[in-house]
Formats: sequence, C-alpha cells, structure tokens
Amino acid sequence: MSMRSWTTGTKKSLVRVTAPKKDAGNGTLMVDNNMWTYSPKVNRVIKVPSSMMGQSWMGSDFSNKDVSRADDIVDQYDHELIGTEENDGHPVYVIQSVPHEEAAVVWGQEVLRIRDDHVLVSQEYYDQDGVLVKTLETLEIGEMGGRTLAIRQRMGKTDAEDEWTEMEVENIEFDAEITDSVFTRSNLQNPRD
Repeated sequence: MSMRSWTTGTKKSLVRVTAPKKDAGNGTLMVDNNMWTYSPKVNRVIKVPSSMMGQSWMGSDFSNKDVSRADDIVDQYDHELIGTEENDGHPVYVIQSVPHEEAAVVWGQEVLRIRDDHVLVSQEYYDQDGVLVKTLETLEIGEMGGRTLAIRQRMGKTDAEDEWTEMEVENIEFDAEITDSVFTRSNLQNPRD
C-alpha cells in the first residue's frame, strides 16, 4: 500500500492512500483530538469515536490512537530514564513512560528507546497488567530531507510474531508551506492537493 501524508505541527495531519487502486482515495484526517475517515466506496466522511481509538487503523497493526496523537505520551505520561544502550555508535536512552492516573490512554506503560540524535529505535506497548502487547521497531535509519530519521519501521503484536505492518518513507519534505484548507473534512472527501 502506498500513501501520501501531510502534517503541520502536532495537531493536524492527513493521510491518503494512493495505491493499490482498490484502496486509493481512502483517507484519515486528524485535527486536535478528532479523527475522521473517508472511503470512496461509501462516499462518506465518518468521525471516529473515542471508543474506537484502540481499533486497527486501515487494517494494519497500528491502532487509530497510534496514528492520531503522537504527543499524548509527552502530555499524559510521567517519564523515567531506566537505562542506556548503544545503537550504531549512538547512545540510546531507555525511557519508561507511565500514564498519569487520570490520563485517557490505552496503555499501562510504554518503554521507548531513543538515540541521542532523536531517532526512535523502538517503542514497546504494555497493557494495564504489565504484559507486552506490541512493539514498534525501527529497521532502517537514514538521511532524508536533510535530517536523520527512521525510514523503515515495523509494528508487530507479541502474540502474532509472524504478522506485522511495515511502513517505509520513500520521500519527505520538511518546512513545506501547507495551507489549513488541506486539513478539512471537505479536502478529505474531495482532494484538492
């Protein structure tokens, strides 16, 4: 599956499927804490309720919550450095993140491994009982758009080791001019980009 995406800040993003042909035009719009999906087959924009945020995003191993608000972990968790490792000559910080008591989040805790150049090496998701449910792992790091970033990542569930979803960045442009009209339900349904 191929997709194009646009993001501005941490509050707005649009993802549109471009291939295969049978899925082309499907899209997801995120603005603040709201998420909408669009399918050309039903020609309708549907708001994703908070009760569905733990469900699979577009049939993948990523959940709607995984793709909706990456900054939730900053705002709604307490963080503790629990170790250091090394990856490709870079120090890697192992951070345990536990949600605040009142936080409306899915996970009981997350463990992140982040290199000193801010590249995410892995992110482990644990349920409320401390059982590892799934892991996001960076498989390839490279230079793109003048920056070092994770260009290939795999999300896999612990109980299905032979199944996973991989995402690969083929091209990226930073600091692009994007108008607010891109992040509208109208543009989700009737693309003007």
